[in-house]
Amino acid sequence: MTAAVRTASGTYVVDLEAEEVLGAGEDFEPARISVELPRVVAATASGATVVAVVDRRPPLAISNDAGSTWREAGGGLPAGFAIAIDDDNPDLMLFAARNRLYLSENGGVFWRSLVPELPEIQAVAFL
Repeated sequence: MTAAVRTASGTYVVDLEAEEVLGAGEDFEPARISVELPRVVAATASGATVVAVVDRRPPLAISNDAGSTWREAGGGLPAGFAIAIDDDNPDLMLFAARNRLYLSENGGVFWRSLVPELPEIQAVAFL
């Protein structure tokens, strides 16, 4: 499982299972959706799952019913800049803080920090 990570220094491909940077990647445009939440930094969706990075604590708002209801998530995460949801598995989420990635494999309930530190992260996407 790999992801593209756009940073201030270029785009990198990261192996999420091995937790290592594979090298330079092609630039991409992250999916953008509009959500009616205050202080939204970034948002993405896959099926009925919508995740918004918000400028507050905790830094995530997650909806599993296309935005009808929301729950807070990511209480232990730092402030965020980007989010990605896997198209084939909406329980798989990638959250980007300033220079570190966090992975959830259970719909945003638990998160783990990945080893690589990257330059200032601007966007993330699953490949």
